[in-house]
Amino acid sequence: MTTTAELLADDPIWLILLKVVVIFAFLVVMTLLTIWAERRVIGRMQNRPGPNRAGPFGILQSLADGLKLAFKEDIRPVLADKWVYFLAPVISATPALVAFSVIPIGPEVTIFGERTALQLVDLPVGLLVVLACASVGVYGIVLAGWASGSPYPLLGSLRSAAQVISYEIAMGLSFVAVIMYAGTMSTAGIVEAQANGWFFLLLPFSFVVYVISMVGETNRAPFDLPEAESELVGGFHTEYSSLKFALFFLAEYINMVTVSALATTLFLGGWHAPWPLSLIGDGVLNTGWWPALWFLGKTIAFLFFFIWLRGTLPRLRYDQFMNLGWKILVPASLVWIIAVVVIRAVRNDDTVTTQQFLIGGGVVIAVLLVATFLIPDRRPAKDTDEVPLAGSGYPIPPLDLQVPEAPPRPVRTGAAGEVGRADGEEAPDGNV
Repeated sequence: MTTTAELLADDPIWLILLKVVVIFAFLVVMTLLTIWAERRVIGRMQNRPGPNRAGPFGILQSLADGLKLAFKEDIRPVLADKWVYFLAPVISATPALVAFSVIPIGPEVTIFGERTALQLVDLPVGLLVVLACASVGVYGIVLAGWASGSPYPLLGSLRSAAQVISYEIAMGLSFVAVIMYAGTMSTAGIVEAQANGWFFLLLPFSFVVYVISMVGETNRAPFDLPEAESELVGGFHTEYSSLKFALFFLAEYINMVTVSALATTLFLGGWHAPWPLSLIGDGVLNTGWWPALWFLGKTIAFLFFFIWLRGTLPRLRYDQFMNLGWKILVPASLVWIIAVVVIRAVRNDDTVTTQQFLIGGGVVIAVLLVATFLIPDRRPAKDTDEVPLAGSGYPIPPLDLQVPEAPPRPVRTGAAGEVGRADGEEAPDGNV
């Protein structure tokens, strides 16, 4: 057991319940503030004000929207499976709340005279708990699409299942190098291992893979394909309204906070103060309640990154999205893991000095760059069925185009039984 786990094992029941309530309140408040910040920031990026009426700077707009959803009519489709339709939002939101329980927010503190750590629970397999919660959460999305009895929600839920499977593999592979260097899967142990250096500097590729995977896991733009309104109306939650829709909204934003907090834990030193603040007073800013402030700041930085992506990048096509996961992230992560194993083995071997290792690595990188520039570009094959284009770039019709003859026009019968003429048809005497 880690020191944090031993400390948490002595927590009284009232302190555990207090932590549960505080974590729940923190996630709900962060959801409200993130929704407000997203609308304000994207509004600023698009040169418009965003919400600015409800409360100062419109900060109460998210609360007003939540109350509005609570009082909206709850509609259930006739073809929906009643109990599965009802339970799907709950299944989606609950794992999002549970996953945050293993995140260390700060070191040892004293709460009402009790020594404890700012963490609900520290497990030897804490990272696996986060992955398991992400896997269970997708069940809510899949069941919501299936139980709605409508084709668009079903297509959105199937997309979400394929998306989570694809990017959860890449996310799990990004954990491997971190576990190798930290020597543990405990989140508190990983934070302690970064006391002298953050892993995003030591393992930059794992950091990049995790950041891409966390965007895909949370179904956020530009990877928001399960709820693509231009293709699937609203995706898996098309048939939901009122509080059930609010639960899906809550689950999405809590997942954003959770994966941002996990990125802080794995790669940005967790609650450790950034350099050079960590040098002040012999590390006094890494004690007490100060670390909670650094943890919150790093998490908010990742949330801003989510918002920035949504305001910048367009939605990917589904085939592009799956190719990125299966053909780039997964193979590259496997190669990276092998490279990390080799590097650690070489560095631990006394026969190779650091200077020799750096020179060898530089030579390998130089050879790869030269090979990249020397490989000729592959030209696409000429399409024989390609439509010819005019000078302006617009397609032109074929020169042998045959216009079909107009069909015979209907003949009207007059009131006295005489045959009439269609409008514009000439009479026998030449009059129209």
